[in-house]
Amino acid sequence: MWPGSLAISDPADLIFGVAPTPLTTRRGLVIGGGEVYPELNFTLPPMQITDDTWPEVEAHYREIISGAMERAIELHAIGLVIECETLPAMTQQPERAVAICNILTGAMEETYQSHGLKSALRMTPNDNREMIRPPLMRSGHDLDTMLETFEGCAAAGADLLSIESTGGKEVHDDALTMADIGQVIFALCIMGERDMRFLWTKIAEIAARHGVHAAGDTACGFGNTAMVLAEKHMIPRVFAAVVRAVTVVRSLVAYECGAVGPGKDCGYENPFLKAITGLPMSMEGKCAACAHLSPLGNIASATCDLWSNESVQNIKLLGGMAPTVSLEQLVYDCRLMNQASADGREAALELRDWFVSSDAPLDPHAYILAPNNIIAIAQTIVDSAGPYEAGRRVALQAVDILREGGASGATMVSERELPWLERMQEGLDALPEDEGQFIDQMMGTVDTTKFVAADYDLD
Repeated sequence: MWPGSLAISDPADLIFGVAPTPLTTRRGLVIGGGEVYPELNFTLPPMQITDDTWPEVEAHYREIISGAMERAIELHAIGLVIECETLPAMTQQPERAVAICNILTGAMEETYQSHGLKSALRMTPNDNREMIRPPLMRSGHDLDTMLETFEGCAAAGADLLSIESTGGKEVHDDALTMADIGQVIFALCIMGERDMRFLWTKIAEIAARHGVHAAGDTACGFGNTAMVLAEKHMIPRVFAAVVRAVTVVRSLVAYECGAVGPGKDCGYENPFLKAITGLPMSMEGKCAACAHLSPLGNIASATCDLWSNESVQNIKLLGGMAPTVSLEQLVYDCRLMNQASADGREAALELRDWFVSSDAPLDPHAYILAPNNIIAIAQTIVDSAGPYEAGRRVALQAVDILREGGASGATMVSERELPWLERMQEGLDALPEDEGQFIDQMMGTVDTTKFVAADYDLD
């Protein structure tokens, strides 16, 4: 686990735009150094990616980046991060991802030279390993091409390398549908933790070879899946909130392996990671409604260093192309946060507290992201001896936080969900303290045909 004490131990110091260890990119963008910057994320409209359509694909990305750069200049943006999440057909043929990377970096460098706009590019290859069943996590064509995509994009000028890795989803998806907290911990803190350590050791090595930054992962396929299922009333909101706390243990591994931030936008576990590591983090909230709904629209911005829209398709809206519209929304949000910071610490804290108090009382998932709860859970993680102990302890702690918050009126826990707190408590109390015993128990419970045990050192 992360050594030593928290980088941020006082909730009052956990605030947007400021990280104890800022990150400086090649064009001089300082992330976490006192100002919040927009991070624009985008994708193609519905279309096939083939050799025949590839010229059209490239045209979309040229249109997106030119529109974004132009609007950023018009709005007097003080800095900008661009994120490109590759699609499966791009990662399967890394030269395609590199071609897109070149289009984006070329336009960004041109804008920097002509207008002085500091920008950085985050390239996020998708995790193609999950494309077959059971997935091959440590070998095979999908792993090889994914790593080639990282290598090629780093060589082509990407500043930041990220991924939404999927190790453990083979078990976690079923664990969510069954609301089984023990299997959640197994998927995240045993399987996910081991896959993260394998993968991020390689990503950090690639970043070091090319002088770029290994940025961070996200538990999007885990915590965000739980959040969206809860929004659709398919699983309890309190269960999704506890899952969110446990995801921190998994995502922390990237930083233990050399990631330096900013953590990827769709990782709502990032505020906890900022408290633990002191590294800058990207977040998304209300501006991500173009991609998914959530109860975290304002509170997500309370601790962000980059403010993102998640991902938007390049389609025409009344105001313009959707990525350009999203950029405008992000720029204005960042402008407000930065003005509060410019007016002094007290003004910034007041705005941060408004972000928190507008969401936390209305939903348990938002309540978990209140700064005092973030610090408490982060402290438990750094005090734990290993990932299993950390996962079990923070799950128990999250249950207590939600129980006390609901009882005091600090957050809204519905009557029909109260029994789920007790159910999770009972399930967690029944888990063995020893990791080896826990693994033996889970391997006799989960469907082992859905994953390759050796890829998780479980053989």
